[in-house]
Amino acid sequence: MTRIDFHSKVTDKIIYTCRLIRKARAANCRVIVFDSDSSQLELLNQALWSFSETDFLPHVLINDPLAAQTPIILTDDDKADFPHHELLINLTQSTPKDFSRFQRMIEIISSDPQDTQAGRERFRSYLQQGLAPSHIDAKPS
Repeated sequence: MTRIDFHSKVTDKIIYTCRLIRKARAANCRVIVFDSDSSQLELLNQALWSFSETDFLPHVLINDPLAAQTPIILTDDDKADFPHHELLINLTQSTPKDFSRFQRMIEIISSDPQDTQAGRERFRSYLQQGLAPSHIDAKPS
C-alpha cells in the first residue's frame, strides 16, 4: 500500500521540492517528480542545478536516454514507464494515474486557494479508498 503524505501551505513549490529531493537522496531514495505544467517542470529542472553549492542532485527528464540510471526523474506524463517506484512527488492539482505503483507519494500543496481545495478533495478521495494519508503543515521559512 502506498504511503501518502500531504505537505500543505507551501509558499514556493520549486524550492520546497528541491529540499525534499535533497532529503530523499540523502536517504538513497530514487524520486519521480510529476508536474503536468512543463514550464514549471523546467523551472524545477533549472533550480535543481543551482539549488545547493554542496549537493549534487542528478536528474533528467523522463525521455532522456539516461533515465533508467538516474535517481531523480522529472516528468509531465504520469502514464510513463518509470524505471523505479520508490517516491513520487506530485506537484499537480490532480491524482496521478497509477500512483499505487509507488511505495510513497508526497502531495505538495501551496497556499493558493484553488490548490488547497484540490488538495483537500484528493485527501478525502484517498480516505474513501481506504488509504490513510498523513498531513504536514509546511510553515513559511
